[in-house]
Amino acid sequence: MTFRERLRALPAFARPGLPELDPGAVPPSPHELFVAWMDQAIDGGLLAPQAATLSTADAAGHVHARTLVLKDVTADGWWFASQSTGPKGRDLAANPHAAMTFFWPELGRQVKVTGSAASAGPEASRADFLARPDASRAAGLVNRQSEPLASLAEYQRAFAEALRAVSADPELAATDWTAYVLAPTEVEFWQAPDDGPHVRLLYRADAEGWTRSLTWP
Repeated sequence: MTFRERLRALPAFARPGLPELDPGAVPPSPHELFVAWMDQAIDGGLLAPQAATLSTADAAGHVHARTLVLKDVTADGWWFASQSTGPKGRDLAANPHAAMTFFWPELGRQVKVTGSAASAGPEASRADFLARPDASRAAGLVNRQSEPLASLAEYQRAFAEALRAVSADPELAATDWTAYVLAPTEVEFWQAPDDGPHVRLLYRADAEGWTRSLTWP
């Protein structure tokens, strides 16, 4: 069997009994529906349902993507955090347009949040950093993300030094750590069926609030 054939033979979803999406019974805002779907993913025991692919682009339009974790959802938008001096932060400083994609295959669901991301401010950023475990704070304090690394030992030394620093000072925070809020202009919910057509529901922001429409799968 060729690699292509092996890929095509894989099942799309692991089990039957997928939930349904009734476009006529959804809340008026995408925030409410997203939180309801996240609650179902958490209650269902899905692994890392808060993980999302963040897609950004630099000033030249070169697109970059990486996986991170969702920190919160509020009326302002979808929250995440990163170093403002790292690749994500540099992209967002040059071009605030971004998208977050969540994929929950056990439920046959995908959510795409598209909009503009901005810093939530120094107070929120500091609070987010200090809420991280010591090991995560140490990694953030090293702050050389995506730079060339000569050896693993070099990073281990830098990490050990940072870990000692954060362990000694519970209030020590990385100055470039930034909490971001992705304010959505569109949020699309995608639901796969057990047998039948997919459902794609699009929320789009306008002057009145949110409009809802279906899109072709």
